[in-house]
Amino acid sequence: MIKVGDKIPSAKLMHMTKDGPRPITTEELFGGKKVVLFALPGAFTPTCSAKHVPGFVQNFDAIKGKGVDTIACVSVNDAFVMNAWAKDQNSGDKVLMLADGNAEFSDKMGLTFDASGFGMGKRSQRYAMVVQDGVVKAINVEKPGAFEVSSAESILKAL
Repeated sequence: MIKVGDKIPSAKLMHMTKDGPRPITTEELFGGKKVVLFALPGAFTPTCSAKHVPGFVQNFDAIKGKGVDTIACVSVNDAFVMNAWAKDQNSGDKVLMLADGNAEFSDKMGLTFDASGFGMGKRSQRYAMVVQDGVVKAINVEKPGAFEVSSAESILKAL
């Protein structure tokens, strides 16, 4: 599992643009920037929709005020689902919704779990982290089923 001081692994994620789904590499996302990235098991799932994304939308100004260039959300879903969810969550330009459709990024981070028992396949664990120029400065990984340390309020304390 990735830890403080580690470099973010090279991977490709997808995001929706006005021209359709487009790839973004971890080098493009994190290079030369301060990024808050939070990950969750799935779009439209209860805790993710009711608490996780809304917290980052509501705390956007406070997080950006700490010198953060980008707030990004990653989930093992496709770019179309992440785009529909962004609209549902009214996240606008506040949260960059990133699709890790094949769990490539989540696997490289060492932060996946098997949700096959729920019919969901491989998923990302719930976590939030602060990354400066591609290096992890803080990471808060939740215990299974919990939502405590990866909230926007918790990550604000790490900034």
